[in-house]
Amino acid sequence: FLTQAMADMESLMEKELATTRLPHGKIKAMATPRRLVLFVHDLAERQEDEFMEKLGPAVAVAFDQKGNPTPAAVGFAKSQGVALEDLEVVETNKGKYVAVRKRIKGEETLVVLSSLLPRFIGTIPFRKSMRWSHFDLRFARPIHWILALFGDELVPFNLDHLRSGNLSFGHRFMSPCAFSVEKADDYMELAKKHFVIPDPAERKKIILEEAQACARTVEGEIFFTAELLETVTNLVEYPVLIKGDFEVAFLSLPKEVLMTTMIVHQKYFPLMDREGKLLPHFLTVANTKPRDPAIVKKGNERVLRARLRDAQFFFTEDRKIPLSQRLEQLRGTIFHTLLGTSYEKVMRIKVLAQEICTLLNYPNRDRVDRVATLAKVDLTTQMVGEFPELQGIMGREYARLDGEEEVVCQAIYEHYLPLSAGGDLPRTEEGAIVSIADKLDTICGFFAVGLIPTGTADPYALRRQALGIINIILDRRYCLPLDVLVDKGLTLLKEKLRKAHEVVKEEILAFFKGRLENLFLSQGHPYDVVDAVLATEEVSLLGIRDRIFALEEIKKEADFEPLAVACKRIGNIIKGFSGGAVDPSLFENEAEQSLYSVYLGVEREVKAYIEKGDYFQALKVLARLRTPVDNFFDAVLVMTDEEKIRKNRLSLLTACAHLFGKLADFSRLTTQAAP
Repeated sequence: FLTQAMADMESLMEKELATTRLPHGKIKAMATPRRLVLFVHDLAERQEDEFMEKLGPAVAVAFDQKGNPTPAAVGFAKSQGVALEDLEVVETNKGKYVAVRKRIKGEETLVVLSSLLPRFIGTIPFRKSMRWSHFDLRFARPIHWILALFGDELVPFNLDHLRSGNLSFGHRFMSPCAFSVEKADDYMELAKKHFVIPDPAERKKIILEEAQACARTVEGEIFFTAELLETVTNLVEYPVLIKGDFEVAFLSLPKEVLMTTMIVHQKYFPLMDREGKLLPHFLTVANTKPRDPAIVKKGNERVLRARLRDAQFFFTEDRKIPLSQRLEQLRGTIFHTLLGTSYEKVMRIKVLAQEICTLLNYPNRDRVDRVATLAKVDLTTQMVGEFPELQGIMGREYARLDGEEEVVCQAIYEHYLPLSAGGDLPRTEEGAIVSIADKLDTICGFFAVGLIPTGTADPYALRRQALGIINIILDRRYCLPLDVLVDKGLTLLKEKLRKAHEVVKEEILAFFKGRLENLFLSQGHPYDVVDAVLATEEVSLLGIRDRIFALEEIKKEADFEPLAVACKRIGNIIKGFSGGAVDPSLFENEAEQSLYSVYLGVEREVKAYIEKGDYFQALKVLARLRTPVDNFFDAVLVMTDEEKIRKNRLSLLTACAHLFGKLADFSRLTTQAAP
């Protein structure tokens, strides 16, 4: 929580200083496991003066016809402690009023901080907070001391049971005594003398430099993730690197098992050779400078050895039963109490995967079915039971050892991808298809039983699952009708539906549209273009994306604006009209016949381009309607008194509007001219 706390402290202090009119320089927060630190540089000696305007009575009430002050003006001046000549006349949206402008002199910073700091400390947000002893104060951890200095002056205040002072404490083990700080600028150096490095950036630098030096002693390179480095940095106040070793025999375990054990469970840094192969060494970060590093080294080696022996045992036991013989065991694994077992889920995934194969005309159905069958069976293994992070990974490794095709092995792992926003996507067709099927089943399942994400909670990560489906489909340019897939997914869950099938289907499609909108807006596409395309009945994610690209491009052309305006004008006129067949024999005007003729030709071409997925050319062809539409409106009275003629003209315009609507809802596009 320290990283977030530092960001929150900086933003909160920025707001507090702005509210209290205290000019300042850079604000920098720092943190260790035992302390939160905040520096405000170049803080002014006092508040800026404040100018306040106080309105009094209206001028007509404050002065008589001769301009003399009335009792109302005299009373107002007296109540504000000013002379009559200090009253000013100001213009407001209600007319002219008398007013007093006052200059409120700013207080000294020390005085302001005495009330600001306790309020500031009490408002630092934490995901989890606690109370301790009999105190009312809530904080992430019990507060033991508060050091508060403005330059070389103590900032005095009380926070519940605590009193601010100029004392701090050193490292819990290497320098547990208190030390006094006379000047704020002295704090960092004094803390270091007492074996505390408050700045996480400095601790991180020390860890990396020492780790690289240790790695060089075995001709290795450190492996770390940003998350691991940040976690370790926030666990120590005074980092000391220690190299440990483990038996070479453990390297026979899958690499991911060793990596997970060291990184996730032990917070160790693995060491690798230049080819990326693991070495039988690791680095751990101690929070103290031990008298005898060998003791600390042996202790960490003992812990890691025990975990690796467990992993080796699980691996050996798991290998006794091939993956293909584990499917039935999934009957005893609950996916969710409302959605049944993992076995039931696998059966649904298999059906959905075959449906996707049909829609894509993908020939390797048997291979896809094999992946779907084996995708979840590693959940029954002891290794995944102990290391849940390895689901999919162990499925891939065990499948390889069982002699499955390599593409099947890789797809078993890939069906969990992407693991995060922007994460790697499946590279095999089988992995992509089963991944879509799995995620779609999860979304349909939780919507079916009413466990829908809210604005503040998404406990089953359905937004991430939906975004995963979207990114896979767009990445591989799959032309998949989402409504058909959702229909199939809900049909497989018909016994669990808590609402009507169509109601849940619409909820899911709206959910996907929301994810699509967020995705396209985050990529920088204009809101009106995204909104216009999502308002169509298009259900292919690829079709939606390509329409957005095409519409965004064609909007740059000079003749697009008049076309959009004409389309909006059509929409305004036909509002409330359901449409009907166009009868050319009822045309009375050449402009009607011209528009209809152009429409027929444009309709054929637009439909052909849409079928090819060439939406830019479809829009280019659609633009040919602009001139005949303009001529139609110039020459034809649409809302004529004769009902047959009126309806026929409205039907012609409705046909044009429907053609526009196949590509976008043009009424949602921003235009300079009014329709």
